[in-house]
Amino acid sequence: MSIIETFDDTSEAILKPTNIVKRVDGFPEIVIVTFSERVLDVMLKNYQSKVISSMIAGFEHLIYKTEYAGREIAFYMTSIGAPATVGLLEEILIKGGRRILLFGSCGSLDNNITDGHIVVPTHAYRDEGTSYHYVSSTEGEYIKVKTAKRTFEILKELNVPTICGRTWTTDAIYRETRRNMELRKDDGCITVEMECASIMAFAQNKNVDIYQFLYTADNLDSEQWEPRLLGNMSDDYRERYARIAFEVAVRM
Repeated sequence: MSIIETFDDTSEAILKPTNIVKRVDGFPEIVIVTFSERVLDVMLKNYQSKVISSMIAGFEHLIYKTEYAGREIAFYMTSIGAPATVGLLEEILIKGGRRILLFGSCGSLDNNITDGHIVVPTHAYRDEGTSYHYVSSTEGEYIKVKTAKRTFEILKELNVPTICGRTWTTDAIYRETRRNMELRKDDGCITVEMECASIMAFAQNKNVDIYQFLYTADNLDSEQWEPRLLGNMSDDYRERYARIAFEVAVRM
């Protein structure tokens, strides 16, 4: 049996998040998720917050609560990669989160996209394993991002330059081969990352609204890989993305 045949909607999960996680009183419905420790540091520096809970996925993930524009918002840093990211989202739903925004970096598949540009993924290519446990492979190679239109509308309202397009979700960052990149580009993918397909399959399975925007870091669309902003991002960029995330979150 291959990974694309693992979807099972006929029997129950053996280990459920409710076995180990309980609802947290006063847990905000709005949740922001970052993938970057340095972005988290900026958020803790700029937004007065307190720890309200924690989760374990390889190491402890503290969940913070703050108030922004009159709304209570939870935020935390997730782990890189689909399995851990989705596992933590399972726990967030049990704790009380209902509207979730994730934001993080991506690789560009279009050399013309400038460094740090905001991208809203519309569909995610399923080059990973987690999505196949939440949505059957019979629904296609791409998972639709059902919140993309609203995310783009919010960013437009905020006058944030944004582009929309398909993304390639992989779970093997050192196997982004040139052939596979060209195939994804031919499909209309403009970015590559590691979580979107799984996140949106989870959202579809749980019937919950999950939003996402990306910001371009490295570039694959050149003769040689270009690091660009990857590992070289200033705090000004991080503060900008965090501020955008909070503005989007209160409008979701």
